[in-house]
Amino acid sequence: MRKFIFAASALAAGLALAAPAYAQRPEPGTGPVAAACQQDIEKLCANATHERGAARDCLEKNKAKVSAACAQALNTTGGGRRR
Repeated sequence: MRKFIFAASALAAGLALAAPAYAQRPEPGTGPVAAACQQDIEKLCANATHERGAARDCLEKNKAKVSAACAQALNTTGGGRRR
């Protein structure tokens, strides 16, 4: 019985710690790169989605063609999450 209570307590604690971290993740396409690069995405990466980093990958491949604001956003942010 003690093992069960310990296991249940450990599971509950783990879920309690993980929930806030999950809840703070922004939706794809709403971060600083999406805001700074909206026109570049429409022009250079129209077929790329924001899921799994496809839009950012496209922008990185076309970095020489993107606007200065977009290039700065790419240089100062991480790769985001890749589901």
